[in-house]
Amino acid sequence: MKHWMKIIGIVFAVLVVTLIALPFLINVNSFRPKIEAEASSALGRDVKLGNLSLSLFSGTVEADDIAIADDPAFSKTPFVKAHRLKIGIELMPLIFSKQIHVTELLLEKPEITLLKDAKGTWNFSSLGGAANKKPAESKPGESSTPNLSVAKLNVTDGKLTVGRTNSSRKFRVYDQVNITVTGFSGTSRFPFSLRAQLPGGGDAHITGEAGPISAEDAAKTPFEVAVKVNNMNIGAYGFIDPATGIDGLASFDGTLNSNGSQAKAIGTFTGVKLKMSPKGTPATRTVAIKHSVDVDLDKESATLAQGDISIGKAQAHLTGTVQTHGDTQVVNLKLNAPGMPVEELEAMLPALGIELPSGSQLKGGTLSLKLDVVGPVDGLVITGPVQLSESSLAGFNLGEKMGALSAFAGKAISKPDTEIKNFSLDARVAPEGTKADNINLDVPAIGVITGAGTVSPAGALNFKMLANLTGGAVGGVTKVATAGSGKGGVPFAITGTTSDPKFIPDVGGVVGGVATGAVSEAAKAPGAAVSAPTKAVGGLVSKKTN
Repeated sequence: MKHWMKIIGIVFAVLVVTLIALPFLINVNSFRPKIEAEASSALGRDVKLGNLSLSLFSGTVEADDIAIADDPAFSKTPFVKAHRLKIGIELMPLIFSKQIHVTELLLEKPEITLLKDAKGTWNFSSLGGAANKKPAESKPGESSTPNLSVAKLNVTDGKLTVGRTNSSRKFRVYDQVNITVTGFSGTSRFPFSLRAQLPGGGDAHITGEAGPISAEDAAKTPFEVAVKVNNMNIGAYGFIDPATGIDGLASFDGTLNSNGSQAKAIGTFTGVKLKMSPKGTPATRTVAIKHSVDVDLDKESATLAQGDISIGKAQAHLTGTVQTHGDTQVVNLKLNAPGMPVEELEAMLPALGIELPSGSQLKGGTLSLKLDVVGPVDGLVITGPVQLSESSLAGFNLGEKMGALSAFAGKAISKPDTEIKNFSLDARVAPEGTKADNINLDVPAIGVITGAGTVSPAGALNFKMLANLTGGAVGGVTKVATAGSGKGGVPFAITGTTSDPKFIPDVGGVVGGVATGAVSEAAKAPGAAVSAPTKAVGGLVSKKTN
C-alpha cells in the first residue's frame, strides 16, 4: 500500500510540476499573429494585441494593450482600446494540438468611441467586414456575417464616448459600462445586459436580446430590450443646448424594440425638478408622460403617437413629430390640455419662467391650452389660445393697482383678491419674447379689459389695454369719455415687469375721448356744463400711478 501511495504521490507531483512548467513550454506569443489575423477577419478591422500570457489554472490567455482600429472614414484613432483582454480557452486542444478554442472573452476597462456622420452612418456599421465585402465574395445561400460564437462575452468598467463627426457639440461620455452577453453568435439571437453611468449623473440598465448581426450594417441589428433610466441629468446629458434653460432629472421605464430600420419605444417618462426656461427655477411637482414613439432609424425621425402628460390631476395630451438635422432636433408638436385644475399647475409656473405679481397666487378654476409647438428644440415657437376660467389671483388687488384709473370709478375697489371669471388670449412664445393678442379679461368687480401686448425675455411688459368698466366702477367721466367714441372703454398701458406691473392711464386717449364726449353731450343739450369731466381729467393727470 505504501508503495502505491508513493507512486500516486510522485504522479501527482509530476502533474503539478507539468502544469507549472507548461506555460513556459508553450509559447503563447507564437499564437498572437494567428489570433490577430482571425480577430481582424471576424471584425473587419485591424486588431493588435500586446504580450500574451497563459494561466493553466484559470484556463485563460491574457493579452495586454488591445487596440481595434476604427473605420478609416471616421477616425485614425482606435475604435476600441483596452489595457487587458482575458480569453477563456479549452486546455486539451491547446496542450495536445496547439489549437485555441475560445470559450469566454473578458475585456477590462476598455475605451470605446461611437461616432455618427452627417448621413446617419455609425462607425461600427462596418463591423464584421460585411459592409466592405462584395457580393461575389459570398457563396449563394451563405451569410456574409462571420460565424463567430463565444459562450460568454463580458465588458467590465468600460468608458463609452458617443458623438457626431464635424459637430460643435460635446461628446457624451458613459462611465462604468458593464456588458454581459451569453451564447453570443453573429448569426443568431443572443441575450445581453448593459449597465452604465450616464453623463452628468444617473444610470441606465438595459436587458434583452439582440441579433442576428446585420450582414449589411451592424447598426441595423434587431433587438428587443427593457430599458430603465434613473435620474438622468437633462441639462448635463448633452442632448439639449444648455442655453435653452431646459434642465431637471428624468427617469424612464419601458421597452424599446427595433427591426433595424424601425423602432418603437413604449413606457413612462418621469421628470422631477424640471426647468423649461433660462429664467425658470426647478419645479416642485413631478411630471409623468406615458408615451408611445415610432422611430424611423434611417430618416432619424420620430412620431409621438401617444404623449399623455400628468401633473397631479392635471392631464394634457402631446402628439407630433421630431426630426433630427445634424446636431439639432426639430419638432412639430400639438399640445391639447382642456380644463386642467389651476392649483395643480401653479407650482409649474416658476419652471416655465412665468412670474406672477409679487405676493400673489392663483387659486381655483381651470386652465385650457391648445398649442402648436414647432421649431428647433433650442428655439421653440409656441402659439395658440390660452384660457383661464373661474379663478382668482389671491393677494393682488387689480382695482387698487390700476391706480389713477380709479378716477373713473364711482367707488373704490378694495377687494384684496382679484376674482377672474374669464381670461383668454392668443399667445405666441418665442426666443425673442412673448406676444399676447386678443386679450379678454373679465373681472366682475371691475369690468372687461381687452387689448394686446408683449413680454420681453427679461420680463418687461408693454401692453395697450382698454377697460370697459361696469357696475360700481363706472363714473361720470367714463360715460362722457366714451360717448360718441365707439370704443366703450378707458385706455391705459401696462408697463413694468411681470412681478411688478405698472398701470398707466392713456391720458391722451382719455382727453380725446372726453372732448369728443363733451361735444356730443353739448350737441344734445346746448349750454350744458362740462366742468365735471374737465375736473376729473385734471385729477387723472395729477394722480400718481401705482
